[in-house]
Amino acid sequence: MARRSFTREFKLEAVRLVSEHNMSVAQSGRDLDIHDNVLRRWVRQYRDDPVNAFPGAGQIKPEQAEIAQLKQEIRKLKAERDILKKASAYFAKELK
Repeated sequence: MARRSFTREFKLEAVRLVSEHNMSVAQSGRDLDIHDNVLRRWVRQYRDDPVNAFPGAGQIKPEQAEIAQLKQEIRKLKAERDILKKASAYFAKELK
């Protein structure tokens, strides 16, 4: 069975059913044919960050983009450090 995917608009509408129309998560899940836990996760994600909730495929939150950029910079700095270590070891051998 293939995994179903839902659009951001569908998720927002599902969350709106629970929050604004005071429907239970269980009832909303049955009506929309999605599992209760999935709907609870969507509600939690929306409550935590309404603006950046459900970014979609290929899109990441600004915090995640910054983390990825910092990780890339760390890799670069580690490579530069390793090169400098090897160079200093090489020149230390020549001085002896």
